[in-house]
Amino acid sequence: MSATGKFHVAIIMDGNGRWAQRRGLPRSAGHVQGAKMVRRVVEASARAGIRTLTLYAFSSDNWGRPSPEVESLLRLLQCYLASETRRCLRNSVRINVIGRRDRLPSGLVRAIETSEQLTAHCTRMRLRIAVDYSSKHSILEAVRRAATGTLNTETFEALLAEVDHSAGDAGAVDLLIRTGGDQRLSDFLLWDCAYAELYFTDVLWPEFGEAGLHAALEDFGGRQRRFGKVLAESA
Repeated sequence: MSATGKFHVAIIMDGNGRWAQRRGLPRSAGHVQGAKMVRRVVEASARAGIRTLTLYAFSSDNWGRPSPEVESLLRLLQCYLASETRRCLRNSVRINVIGRRDRLPSGLVRAIETSEQLTAHCTRMRLRIAVDYSSKHSILEAVRRAATGTLNTETFEALLAEVDHSAGDAGAVDLLIRTGGDQRLSDFLLWDCAYAELYFTDVLWPEFGEAGLHAALEDFGGRQRRFGKVLAESA
C-alpha cells in the first residue's frame, strides 16, 4: 500500500529490552539496535508516502525504570538527534519532538531545539518523536490552560498542540502500530487515536523493519473506516 494525502502513522516501539535479553545482552544494547531500526522505518515511511510519523520513544512512565537505563535512553535520544538531523535534511523530513521538556537534561533540550530549527522547512514528511510524553498529562494541561469561555474541538486541539510542542497540525492518527506483542495504548495519543485503526504484532521493534511496516500498511488497506457511520453499500 502506498499512503498518500495526510496519512498519519503512530508507532509504539516495544520490545528492545526483550530483544537484548534473549541474546544475553544488556537492555541498553536493545535500545541501540532499536535506534538503528528507527532510521530504517523513517526512510521506509517516507518512501511509502506517509506524511506524519509519530514514534513513542520515551513515556513519562519510563522515568520509573532503573536510573542507568533512563540515562542511557536519554543519551541515545540526544545522539540520535545529532546524527540523524543531517539525514533528515537530505530527505526533507521535518523533526518535531512532542512531550514535556521541563524534566529533560538541558543538553537534550538544546539538541531538540537545534534539530527542529534546522529541519523546520522540510516538507516531505513530518517525524514526531514523543519524549517524556503522557497523553493524560497533555489533556489535563490543555484543559487547565483553557479560557473560561466555550471550549470546542478546534480550540482544544490548538491548546493540546501548544502543550505538546507540536509544530503545526499533525492531524488525527490513521494507523497505530504496536510491536512486541502487547495490545494496549500505554497513554499514547489518546485524543489523536479516537478513530485510529489499531495494528498489533508480536515482532519486537529491533526486528520490525520495512517488511513489518508494509505488512501493517497492507492490513490497514483492507479495512473499512466508517467513523460511526454506515457505508452506502451496507445501507
